[in-house]
Amino acid sequence: DLHKAIRRQRQMCIRDRPLPFRIFVRKHSLKKFQEMATIQTLYLGDLRTEITHVQSGNRVITDAPTDNNGKGEYISPTDMVAAALGSCMLTLMGIAALRLEIDLKGTRVEIQKVMAAEPRRIAEIRLDFYLPGDYSDKDKKILQGAAETCPVGKSLHPDIRQAVTWHYGSAK
Repeated sequence: DLHKAIRRQRQMCIRDRPLPFRIFVRKHSLKKFQEMATIQTLYLGDLRTEITHVQSGNRVITDAPTDNNGKGEYISPTDMVAAALGSCMLTLMGIAALRLEIDLKGTRVEIQKVMAAEPRRIAEIRLDFYLPGDYSDKDKKILQGAAETCPVGKSLHPDIRQAVTWHYGSAK
């Protein structure tokens, strides 16, 4: 039977894999794994992609930057990495602010991404946080600590410097 032969071959391949992989394969069928996709990315041509958040249907178009053969008419993928870091940090600060019952409305982060060559990569992400409210030292420490737990920041390679500056009581 063809199905038995395929199953036997798959089991032989799986047997050679580390245990966590074997457990994952047993728990999740390929169909179930495909259903777990949260983002779909389509190459549009001309160094552009369209990213779709599957759950909401929201779409973002990316473009290669002008210094890398692109037109720079849309956000670049590396800019999205920097933006994801800032957005993640603000979100976690927002969660902490809910617990503290303080208002972060109007808080913003200005981000500068610094690229390196050989190989071309992000070398540094500079984040300037502007919090317009008046916060106690304890609240500042909690908010900054929350920002530091950002999973995006924790997922970035340690060679990428994350330089964060805090500005309190300023709207700049």
